[in-house]
Amino acid sequence: MSGEVYIVGTPIGNLEDITLRAIRVLKEVDLVLAEDTRQAKKLFNVYSIKTPLMSYNTHNAKMRNRSLRNMLMEGKRLALISDAGMPSISDPGKELILLAREIEAKIDVVPGPSALTTALTASGFEVSRVLFLGFLPRGKKRRRLFREISDIRATLVFYESPHRLWDTLKDALDILGDREIFIAREMTKLYQEYRLLSLSKAVEEYRGKEIKGEITVLIRRFV
Repeated sequence: MSGEVYIVGTPIGNLEDITLRAIRVLKEVDLVLAEDTRQAKKLFNVYSIKTPLMSYNTHNAKMRNRSLRNMLMEGKRLALISDAGMPSISDPGKELILLAREIEAKIDVVPGPSALTTALTASGFEVSRVLFLGFLPRGKKRRRLFREISDIRATLVFYESPHRLWDTLKDALDILGDREIFIAREMTKLYQEYRLLSLSKAVEEYRGKEIKGEITVLIRRFV
């Protein structure tokens, strides 16, 4: 009988945001697959989790899948975590899910925090129609993407790195027009910041400004 794969959500910042079920599952499985074992050990140390760890990311997933297939065929239980939030949501994970489906191993999800839902909740924007773009491409490909979705009547959500934020906001203003946006930075962490402002104001404020941390951007739906 094939084993089981648990997709486990972990905190996006504040380590107290983990669920009781997630802690129990991480303690009970045979192996935890982590995007970065160094990040995982911080969580494990806080909650006294002693389960063996193995790195599992976009660079080694195919190689790891050979041994993981055998483990699942032997009935082992595996848990998958990313550095923060829900695996496979702009994070590694889909390769393991596809493997589990291929050999008919059981798949279960232990829901947890997500930057996507956290930012949407804090923004107050319309959420009946949301277009999640993940991490945006760079340069001309980003501008092409904005042109393709410029008429879509949905709240746009994407992740962006600090050093590319201004360029992305400038492209969005040029192509999408001066819409209202919500910038969520370092959510649940010590220096959490929420900003509600127009694209034109954001381009002005962030020009040449050095910022740090993980950023989620929402652009109010086109009306």
